[in-house]
Amino acid sequence: VEAERLEHHISEAMEARIDAALGFPTHDPHGDPIPRHDGTVPGGGEVRLLDLPPGTTATVGRVPDRDADLLRHVADLGLRPGCRVTMVEVRPFEGPVRLRVDEREVVIGRPLAGVIHVRPDDADHEEVLASPP
Repeated sequence: VEAERLEHHISEAMEARIDAALGFPTHDPHGDPIPRHDGTVPGGGEVRLLDLPPGTTATVGRVPDRDADLLRHVADLGLRPGCRVTMVEVRPFEGPVRLRVDEREVVIGRPLAGVIHVRPDDADHEEVLASPP
């Protein structure tokens, strides 16, 4: 929040120095893309975790960061940007989803699985993007 306020009150030179000091990040710590200087946003290839078919492995790209309690819960489950997940099962009739996070199996509700974004492995990527939502 503080960074969002600050971005409107610093010079472009200061912004460039901060960007360089941070190593020119393309995404924030929760995985949201940081717009480039020209206003474009790095693109994705991401899908919702909920849309992964069982057996698909992916890397977490973005997690929700607007609610501190939810962010802590997601972190406690190990669902951080960069972690590897495999969809194990999507229960029918609006049931929960079961997935493997690293070597641990976790169960989460559909609403949460719908707001976590992942990048499927290359081999699975086309199949996931082609499947209906």
